[in-house]
Amino acid sequence: MSWYFCLEHQKVEPEDGCPNSERMGPYHSEGEAAMALEHAAERNAEFDSDED
Repeated sequence: MSWYFCLEHQKVEPEDGCPNSERMGPYHSEGEAAMALEHAAERNAEFDSDED
């Protein structure tokens, strides 16, 4: 089963949730999906600090 983080409702949901355009994922576990915003913030910070 795949999990997603819904950006509209700010919560984790299973595959049969909101449309993909409104969510992040898929993730392998509910816990990974719950950390979606934190992971995105970390990747953005790494990208912003990259001098290339």
